[in-house]
Amino acid sequence: MSAVHRWRRGAAAVFATALALASALAVFAAPKAAHAAQFTQITDFGDNPGNLEMYVYVPDDVGPNPAILVSNHWCTGSAANLYDWMQFDEMADQYGYIVVYPSVTRESKCFDVASQASLTGTGGDSASIKSMVDYAVDELGGDADRVFATGISSGAMMTNVLLGVYPEVFKAGSVYAGVPFTCFATTDGSEWNSTCATGMIDRTPQEWGDAVRSANPGYDGPWPRMQIFHGTEDQALYYPNFGEQIDQWTDVHGTDQVAEFTDHPEPNATRTRYGTIGGQALVEAVSFAGVDHGVPHRLMETLRFLGLTPAEPVVGEIAGEASNRCAHLPGTGTVNGTQAVLWRCSGGADQTFTHTATGELQVNGKCLEAQAAGTAGGTKAVIGDCTGGAHQLWNVNADGTITNARSGLCLDAFGGGTRNGTPLILWTCTGGSNQQWALR
Repeated sequence: MSAVHRWRRGAAAVFATALALASALAVFAAPKAAHAAQFTQITDFGDNPGNLEMYVYVPDDVGPNPAILVSNHWCTGSAANLYDWMQFDEMADQYGYIVVYPSVTRESKCFDVASQASLTGTGGDSASIKSMVDYAVDELGGDADRVFATGISSGAMMTNVLLGVYPEVFKAGSVYAGVPFTCFATTDGSEWNSTCATGMIDRTPQEWGDAVRSANPGYDGPWPRMQIFHGTEDQALYYPNFGEQIDQWTDVHGTDQVAEFTDHPEPNATRTRYGTIGGQALVEAVSFAGVDHGVPHRLMETLRFLGLTPAEPVVGEIAGEASNRCAHLPGTGTVNGTQAVLWRCSGGADQTFTHTATGELQVNGKCLEAQAAGTAGGTKAVIGDCTGGAHQLWNVNADGTITNARSGLCLDAFGGGTRNGTPLILWTCTGGSNQQWALR
């Protein structure tokens, strides 16, 4: 079978899925509200070897040095489609960032994620998008230290390329149904790589990581963080590509491939996190069981991961479902090493916790932590001076659990106890009511 025929057969699946995705989005799309800020084309933004079009959205009241979000469309789509169907602009109005929308002009409307030029930044679409970012920084006042990318399908693949080629430019990315950087590479000029699309390319984490590192010889700065979404039944860009992306970006960050944290933010969704810096995961991955290529788009989760939504601290008591008693610090409540216990809820300072944007649970000027940074079941939940360590970071989850970022263990009322004085520990998550909490 010729390369052209393979491309057409493989691309047909993507196009059909993309059209179905477009139709579904169109049903829920609401008309854009009228205001001064507009979706605007920029016709002279610099070097453009990929012959892409550039569109931007700049909020009416954007502040100084706004972040820049590059939003990449899917095959058969366009910047206008993405603008019409996704709420990047509405969220930009609220959170004050600039949106850059690249738009493919070639017939396939797929981004170039296959050519050596694009995969090295010496030409192709990646170089064009880099010019767009430069324009947004130089002409629109964007913050060069807060540039992010996201994309769906072909746009997800391009996001992987952008982070792989330009780690000094992009600080983080969020991808929906994509493939790893260099996975789609071809040598015959074809846009399509069926072997990659069908999940047949299986490399070691180091091999995937080397692909990024070899594209950036001599680079010694921080690597971009990556958030990955994928459906288990994807028949356009098969599900094995989900794991290969995890392998690539965890290796780039020097972590292993064992998740430090796992939860289920939705009934059919499994989220894993790998490594942390400043309370943010270096790699976050969410798989949706039974979902095809039209993986649901979680815009607020993307903005949260990228750091575009300032997280408001949550202040209140940590109340146990089983006991209806609160996490409490006995004695003065200020001595390092004091173990938290259950006690009748009083609203006092020794029961008032602040869950910060970075994930700390602060109380009385101290932080709740796993004693001695322990990761074993039975480790005591105590207070200590706040250091920002992973053992002092906690995830307050939608299922009612509170999990330690370092160990992944659940905050637990020892032995299922419900009485005053029951010690609080870390334990393997069981789903029991003694591990269910409300921060109220």
